[in-house]
Amino acid sequence: MPQTTNEYLLILPFLVLSAGIIVSLCVELFFRKGKELLPYLSIALFLIVAYLSVGQIYEKNVLFGGMLITGGIPAIFNLLFAAAGVLVMLNSIGFLKKYGFYHGEFYLLTQLSVLGMMLMAGSGDLVTVFLGLELMSIPFYVLVGMNRKKVSANEAAMKYFLLGAFATGFIVYGIALIYGIMGNTSLIDLTENFYIYSENIIFITGFILILIGFSFKIAAFPFHMWVPDVYQGAATNVTGLMSTMGKSAAFSVIFILLTAVFMNDAGSKLGNYFAVIATLSMLYGSIVALSQNNLKRMLAYSSISHAGYMAIGLAAGNKAALAGIMFYLAAYTFMNLGAFGIISIIEGEEDKQTDLNSYAGLAKRFPFLAGMMALIMFALAGIPPMAGFFGKYYVFISAIQSNMTWLALVGILSSVISVYFYLRVVVYMYFKEPGEEISVKSDYSAYAAVIFAGILILSLGLFPDTFLSVIEYIISV
Repeated sequence: MPQTTNEYLLILPFLVLSAGIIVSLCVELFFRKGKELLPYLSIALFLIVAYLSVGQIYEKNVLFGGMLITGGIPAIFNLLFAAAGVLVMLNSIGFLKKYGFYHGEFYLLTQLSVLGMMLMAGSGDLVTVFLGLELMSIPFYVLVGMNRKKVSANEAAMKYFLLGAFATGFIVYGIALIYGIMGNTSLIDLTENFYIYSENIIFITGFILILIGFSFKIAAFPFHMWVPDVYQGAATNVTGLMSTMGKSAAFSVIFILLTAVFMNDAGSKLGNYFAVIATLSMLYGSIVALSQNNLKRMLAYSSISHAGYMAIGLAAGNKAALAGIMFYLAAYTFMNLGAFGIISIIEGEEDKQTDLNSYAGLAKRFPFLAGMMALIMFALAGIPPMAGFFGKYYVFISAIQSNMTWLALVGILSSVISVYFYLRVVVYMYFKEPGEEISVKSDYSAYAAVIFAGILILSLGLFPDTFLSVIEYIISV
C-alpha cells in the first residue's frame, strides 16, 4: 500500500480537475467575461488530465484502503474522457451562442460530469461507483434541460431524470443486497471471491440489479426507452457528450464488476443475459433506425445497436473481449462526437436543418462538411479500414473464441442492415439535388473538433494494433 503522501500524488488527475472546477467557478462569478474564458480553461484542464493519465497507464495502484484505483485500465478511460472532453468544449464554443443559452454553467457542469466519470472508472468500491455515478448523472440532467425556453428540451430533461433516477434505484438496491451477503462493498473482494459469492441467490440478484441499472446507462434494449426523445430534445453537443462519454463510463463499471470472469477466461454465468441484451439491442436499434429521417434520432437508435455490439464482448467474457470493447468504445466515442459535431455546425435555430432532407446536395455547397460526414458514416457502418470495422471485428472474434459464433453472425446481420441508413446520408449529400437553401455559420473551433475526431478515427483504423497492444499488455499485467 502506498504511503499517504504518494497517494495524493497518484491522484493528480483528480486533484487537477477538482481544483480546476473551483477555479472555473471563481472565474464565472468574479470575471465579467468569465464565460468567454471558461471553454479554454476547460480545454487546458482536460489536456493536463490527459497528459497525467498517459504517464500513469503502466502503473496500477490501489489507494485509500481500496476505494480508488489509478493507472492501468482506469488511466486509459481517463485519457478517453479527457480527449472527448476537449472535443466537446471545442464544439460548444460557437454552438451555445447559436443555440441561445451561452451560460458559463455549461462548462462547470461538463467538468463535474467528467470528474464523476473518472471516479466511476477508477472505483475500487461500490460506494465510489455510486458517488461517481451521481456526480456524472446530476450534471447530465441539468445539461439536457438547460435551454428552458425549448419545450422539447424540458420534456427530454424530465424523461431522462425520471428514468435515470429509476435506474439508480436498481443500482442502490443491488448494492444493498451485495453488502448484505459480503459484509462490505469492496469491488476487490467481490472480484477475488466472485465464484464463492455467486453461489448465493441474493448476491446474484443484487449483481443482476446493478447490471440492469447500468444497462439503462449504456442504452441497451429493453432499457433504451429514454434514448430517442432525450437525444433529439437535448442540445446537440450535450447529446454527443451523453452518447459517448456517459456510455464509456457505464461500461467501465461493468468491466470492474466482471473482472473475475474476464481474467479467468471462464464462461460467464451471466453470459446468456448479455447475449440476449446484445441480440435485441443490435436488431432493434438497426431496424428502427431505418425509418428515421431526423439525424439525431437516427444516431440515437444507432447508439442502441452499438451498445449491442459491445454487449457481445460482455457475453463472450474473455480477455480478448475486454480489449475489443475498450477499442470499440474509443472508436465509437470519436465517431459519434464527430457526427454530432457536424450536425451542430449545420443545425439552425429551433432544431432546424437536422433532418435528412437538409443534407441533400451538401457536397456541392459545403464539400468539407460532406466529406467529413461521409468519413464518419463509413466508420460507423464498419467499412474497412475505418476504426468502426476493427471495433466490431475484435468483439466478433471474442464471441467466436467463446463458442458463440451465432452471436457474431447476428452482429454481422445487424451491421449489414445498418449500412443502409448510414450510406443513405452519403447518398443524400452526394447524389441528391439541393433542396431549400441552408445557412451555416463559420465556427472554426467546431471545425477543429471535427478534424481532430476524423484524424483519430483514421489513426485507430489504420493502426489498430498500436492501441490494442497497449490494452492487452495492461490486461495481462
